[in-house]
Amino acid sequence: MNEQFTLSIYTENLIGILHRVTTIFTRRHINIESITASESEVKDIHRYTIVVSSTEEKIKKIVKQIEKQVDVFKAFYHKNDGIVYQEMALYKMPTKLLSQTKEVEYIVRKHHARLLAVEPDFTIIEKTGFKEETQELFEQLKPHGILEFVRSGRISISKPMKEFQEYFTEVEQASRL
Repeated sequence: MNEQFTLSIYTENLIGILHRVTTIFTRRHINIESITASESEVKDIHRYTIVVSSTEEKIKKIVKQIEKQVDVFKAFYHKNDGIVYQEMALYKMPTKLLSQTKEVEYIVRKHHARLLAVEPDFTIIEKTGFKEETQELFEQLKPHGILEFVRSGRISISKPMKEFQEYFTEVEQASRL
């Protein structure tokens, strides 16, 4: 039975590594629902956060295959209850809507969103939360004329304490021997 998994992949920041990682999913016919790349807590180490739906058995195999990549330090997978996660969405709306009607302002407040930028022609609204929350705000703002919409990929932190940092320290110490 398929369930949602979040993979955290720690790599060097090299050209082509993301392509090699995503090809592993493509070969197994697993669609990537979300992908985010960023620096990690360790200097010069980058992290990919990838969300997929699959079976745990397939995910274990994928993690092992990812770790075989030369420039990958470590890969972890987590079920949703093993992480804290969020997404961010930006909504561009005509500014005149906010000044002409209180309904849009009410929707924004109800969803605990915030105004990020107010320009003469447009206003940018920001909402951080789960995908379902950002989608619900989109659905409520849509009838009022969204000019542009974008949602980030998932960002997450595992609940176990310093999982990668401990692993990286062990590898670093072993390489000095």
